Amino acid sequence: MIIKAVKFRKDGFYTQPFVFGGEEGMDKFDRNVRYRGSLQNYLIDTGDEVILIDTGIPAGTPEEHPDENSLIYTGKDICSYMDAFAALGYKPEQVTKILLTHRHADHSGELKSFPNAEIYVNEEEVSAAELQGIANIIPVKFTDGAYYNFPESQKIADGIYYIKAKGHTNGNSLVIAEDSGLFYMFQGDITYVDEALYANKLSVVFDDLAADRATFDRVREFIRNHPTVYCGTHTPQGYENLEAKRVMDLDHPVETIFPKVDFAKKQATGKYVCSICGYVYDPAEYDGVAFEDLPEDWKCPRCKQPKSKFNPA
Repeated sequence: MIIKAVKFRKDGFYTQPFVFGGEEGMDKFDRNVRYRGSLQNYLIDTGDEVILIDTGIPAGTPEEHPDENSLIYTGKDICSYMDAFAALGYKPEQVTKILLTHRHADHSGELKSFPNAEIYVNEEEVSAAELQGIANIIPVKFTDGAYYNFPESQKIADGIYYIKAKGHTNGNSLVIAEDSGLFYMFQGDITYVDEALYANKLSVVFDDLAADRATFDRVREFIRNHPTVYCGTHTPQGYENLEAKRVMDLDHPVETIFPKVDFAKKQATGKYVCSICGYVYDPAEYDGVAFEDLPEDWKCPRCKQPKSKFNPA
């Protein structure tokens, strides 16, 4: 089994209130503390199949330009997701399966680019706007019973399991691959940064807080009982863990490397990007209404997050 990271954004950040404040409230944490951010998804080559876990942001999604008040910043483009995929030496036609962790566009953005792939989606996500018009979707009912301490799972291939992990979204899932005595856990946004898993803190983005906590507790319990390489989407620790085959030890956190943040002013386009789901607010599509003039209770049309989760493009 060969596992690789598909890296397409770097040098982002996530503030402590955003990644820690889900249960206690954002005001309990220091917004000047920022953790490293990035964007990457993952590829598993079993020898018989090429399986993707998520498919990046849609081509053409503009970069964000954060300021001192930005809660999150997904980072600078390295290249498009499809270019990053191609750089690993594969062609879209080779991909046989895609396992979607959840609907948000930074995870589902290029599903349409893989014509031969069966796309496995938690059945509770199938009706999501981001997934409409996409062929080859297989709604997963998780009929294979428990996988260790996770109550519901679906075996995808030998050593590869798709696991119900409700909370971040109502149809959230994670993937575990077993290889050479290690368990590789691939998760979308159960945590944005590894520091949150060590600290046992939920992020502020969830559809169901109680379910999010239950999933989070199961993840931590699994890691305590199995040698787990923890591969996240939004932190460079995800691919660093993978490349080092680093087993997570919840009692001995990896030392935090704080990001260098550049708030240099960029030329404004008037567009704003949701850092949660990638939705682009373009005033031209809203009768010329500037983002700044939207009501304070306005929410992202796609993921229902507030204005504070948007950055200028």
